[in-house]
Amino acid sequence: MLTIDPEQTVGDFVRQKPARARVFESLKIDYCCGGKVSLSRACEKRGIAVDEVLAKIEQSDQATEQTQLVDVDAMTLTQLADHIEVTHHAYLREELPRLDFMTEKVSRVHGDKDARLFKMREAFVALKAELEPHMMKEERILFPIVRQLEASSGRPEFHCGSVANPIRQMEHEHDQAGDALAMLNESTDGYTPPEWACNTYRAMLDSLAKLEADMHQHIHKENNVLFPKAIQFEQAT
Repeated sequence: MLTIDPEQTVGDFVRQKPARARVFESLKIDYCCGGKVSLSRACEKRGIAVDEVLAKIEQSDQATEQTQLVDVDAMTLTQLADHIEVTHHAYLREELPRLDFMTEKVSRVHGDKDARLFKMREAFVALKAELEPHMMKEERILFPIVRQLEASSGRPEFHCGSVANPIRQMEHEHDQAGDALAMLNESTDGYTPPEWACNTYRAMLDSLAKLEADMHQHIHKENNVLFPKAIQFEQAT
């Protein structure tokens, strides 16, 4: 049974759980400037059944609360490379454009109140510029090498010499991404909204916090599991 109240304002829905902003964004329901109207009224304006939106909100809440634990150490190299692509790369491709818009808007609108928002924006732009080609290099170069390595009966020859060479470059880029994440965290007081923050600002911070958590898992799975296993596998062949 749903217990959330459709007569609650859209803004309150997001204030209580900022991740709900994604639901409203997908349905084009204004939760920021139009956040003072009730959910039922907002649905009426959009011509959307309120029960449908409540169900999506509940699904979002459950997904946010559930911790997905995956035993990556038990995966084969191919399984782990596939997992990283469909889980973390897919997440970034969806989330980076959304956060690009939000960080630009928040820094532009509220930068006069807190100049650190310009540093936040600069750090995000640097992170996005790092991650997009990084994912492409992994998907087009490193991961195919890893899959070929595991599928071969002997030790295959690679244009890069050894799998350790592209891995070294990926680890260097991970360090650069880590620096940008640290700046994002520092410039937002650990993603803590000021009292005057609007719902877009709060949703942005919530999303940045989730981005950081996902990146930590992403980099851990590569640096500490996939990469050393691939090097060991190559050395053993």
